[in-house]
Amino acid sequence: MARYLGPRTRKSRRLGQLLDDNKAKYYDRRPYPPGEHGRRRGRRSNDSDYLHQLREKQKIRQIYGVLERQFRRYYQEAARRRGITGDNLLQILECRLDNVVYRSGLARTRPQARQLVNHGHFRVNDRKVDIPSYRVRAGDLVTVKPRSRDIIVIRHAVDTSGDRRTPEWLEVGLDERRILVRDVPKREQIDTAVREQLVVELYSR
Repeated sequence: MARYLGPRTRKSRRLGQLLDDNKAKYYDRRPYPPGEHGRRRGRRSNDSDYLHQLREKQKIRQIYGVLERQFRRYYQEAARRRGITGDNLLQILECRLDNVVYRSGLARTRPQARQLVNHGHFRVNDRKVDIPSYRVRAGDLVTVKPRSRDIIVIRHAVDTSGDRRTPEWLEVGLDERRILVRDVPKREQIDTAVREQLVVELYSR
């Protein structure tokens, strides 16, 4: 499946928000838009509503690593559900298996979590799952395959996860390499700095 392989810091600079905490030092070095005139142009105050809505959609897509067609399907599903569409959309994105692995601290970044899942290092309810977009449900148990428990990538992620806050909706045992999904997340439990209502407005045009 196609995915963005270019420089992630450039995307952060274009959208005006740090999208990957591991790239903070590069973003802080040049926190203005990319391009020849980026420093001079800065962030214009007369941007249209449509541009703000589009940037917010691109921001969410980039954070979760989702392409346009899949993102639109997620939005359509969120709109069909009961409740607030924007909250439903973020809930769907948070329940992706690659995001759950990242949130648990078993991977340093979402792209790394995606690759680990893709390579078959994780099991859900004792069944091998190698689809990053697999949707976990309340009560699911995610574990690392026995042979993969001490691979360098996972061991390094666990050793450096001390400053990461585990979401309330997950119960994580890093030493046991296990994640229990207590419940699907509520909006107040999702700390992603996005304005999902702008995405709803964009697709409602």
